[in-house]
Amino acid sequence: MSGYESVFARYFYPVAFAGIGVTTVVVANAVTRRPAISGIQKHIISLGVGGVLGEMFYHYQKRINAERDAIIRHYIQLHPEDFPELEPKKYKDVFEPWLPVR
Repeated sequence: MSGYESVFARYFYPVAFAGIGVTTVVVANAVTRRPAISGIQKHIISLGVGGVLGEMFYHYQKRINAERDAIIRHYIQLHPEDFPELEPKKYKDVFEPWLPVR
């Protein structure tokens, strides 16, 4: 792993939570028989709150995954006999023999 994180993976939770917040306000307006975008301040507030909650959830997930990886890495360091080093595969071991179909 190179440590590279895609833009989609980085901003998925903040955008999704913000979208859920705005959708909740739109549905609440529809249920109360108001126009979908009435009370624009509620839309803006729910967008901000959802984005912040999504960012918090993203960092929470990242921390949980880092802790899990550290525990697994520590276990592997304590029990190296259970995880032998594998020799790298060569291309001839990976590819199937090529048979042309005519």
